[in-house]
Amino acid sequence: MRLPSLLILLAAAGLVAAEGYTDTPLIPGTTWHVHDSARPQPPRADASKLKCNEAKAPAGAIVLVSGNDSASEWEPDAVPSAKLKTPTTWVIRDGVMIAHSNQIRTKRSFGDITLHAEWRSAEGYENDPKKKSQGSSNSGIFFMKTYELQVLDCWKNETYADGMTAAIYGQKPPLFNACLPSRSWNSYDVEWTAPRFNADGTVASTAHITVVMNGVKVQDNSEYIGPSSHKKNPPYVMHDDKMPLALQFHGDAVEYRNIWVVEKK
Repeated sequence: MRLPSLLILLAAAGLVAAEGYTDTPLIPGTTWHVHDSARPQPPRADASKLKCNEAKAPAGAIVLVSGNDSASEWEPDAVPSAKLKTPTTWVIRDGVMIAHSNQIRTKRSFGDITLHAEWRSAEGYENDPKKKSQGSSNSGIFFMKTYELQVLDCWKNETYADGMTAAIYGQKPPLFNACLPSRSWNSYDVEWTAPRFNADGTVASTAHITVVMNGVKVQDNSEYIGPSSHKKNPPYVMHDDKMPLALQFHGDAVEYRNIWVVEKK
C-alpha cells in the first residue's frame, strides 16, 4: 500500500491528527486549544438523511438572495486600501451570488432571526490537491458581523474540528459532518439568538445558535463564548441590538443562493 493511501485510511480512522495548532489559548470550559489539531473530528452523518433543503421563503420573510437583483440587499463590508482600491458587492449570475474581492454585509440590521441559506463549494476545487484544510472553499456567515458559522467544503477535506463546516468557528465543532459531495448545494437552517448586554456593557446573556444542515441537526442551541476569531478567544464587547449579517470572502469563489431571513419578535 502506498504511503498516501495509508495516510488517508489512518486519517479516516482518526489516527492522524488534522491540521491545526497546540500553542493557542484553551477554549473556556474545555480541555481543547483553539483550532486544536488533536480535537476529534465529528462523525459523518448518515448519507441517507442528507438532502439540501430548498425551502421557499415564507410570507413575511426578508429575501436577501433570490434572482439577479440580489445585490440590492448588500453592500461592501470593506474600506478602500492599496490592495483593494474599490470594494464591491459580489457577482450575481443566474440567481447565484459568487464570492469575490471582499466581505459583504446586508444593508439591513438584524437581531434574533431564523435564517435559511444555501451554498456550494467553488468550481474546480474538488480536483485541486492544493485546496485543502482551510483552503477548500472557505467562507462564513457572520451574524451581527461578529459571530461566525463556518462555510467550508469538508466532503473529502479534513481540517481542525472547530474550523470545519458548520462549526462555531474557533469554539465548537458541529455534531456531525453533514457535507454533501463537492459542488453539491448545501443548506443551513438556523435559529439565531443574539447576545444581550447590560447598561454597563457586561453580558446579560450570550449568543446561541441551532443549525440544521442538509436535514441533520449539527448545532443544538450552542453557545458562543464570544466573537469569532482566528487563534484567539476574544471577550464579548457591547454592541447594538441589531447589526448587519455578513458573508465572508476568504479567497474562494463560494456560491450562495436562496438566502432569506425571518425576524423574531
